[in-house]
Amino acid sequence: MEIKGLLEEDLVNYKVPCMTIMMPRCSFKCDKECGEPVCQNSDLASAPNIEIDYTTLISKYKNNPITQAICLQGLEPFDSWTELHHFISAFRGADIDDDIVIYTGYTEEEISNQVKYLQSCYYKNIIIKFGRFIPNQKPHYDEVLGVKLASDNQYAKKIS
Repeated sequence: MEIKGLLEEDLVNYKVPCMTIMMPRCSFKCDKECGEPVCQNSDLASAPNIEIDYTTLISKYKNNPITQAICLQGLEPFDSWTELHHFISAFRGADIDDDIVIYTGYTEEEISNQVKYLQSCYYKNIIIKFGRFIPNQKPHYDEVLGVKLASDNQYAKKIS
C-alpha cells in the first residue's frame, strides 16, 4: 500500500486516540474551486510515497495500547479508492471493529457509489467526514467526530 505518512498516535483528528494514515493522491479540487492554493496538505503532495503492507499497518495498530480508531485522510483517500477499500477489508478481516474515520473533500453525492459499496460490504463503524475546505468560514464543532471542522459545509456521518 502506498501512503504519504503515518501518525501512530493522533489525538487531534477524532474524539479518541487514532492511528492516522495519510493517503498518497489528490486532485486538489479545493484549490481548483477556490482558484488559489488553500490545501493544508499541499506540502504532503511533494513528500515521497512510502510503501507499506497492510499487515504491517494492522500489526502496528493492534500492538499499540493507546489507539482506538483508524483515521485515513489527506491527501484524498477516495482518490486512492482501491487501496482504501483493500485496507478496510484487511483491517476488518483482522477482527478489528474499531471506528474507521475517512476524511474526504468530496461531497456525499460525488462518492455515493463508493459509500454504497462500503455499506454493501457490511463493514461496521465507518465514519466519513464529507466536504471541501472553503476559506473564510467559521469553524464548527462536529458531534460525530468530536472535533472542530474548518468549513460550514463539512460534516461527518456514520455510514455503517
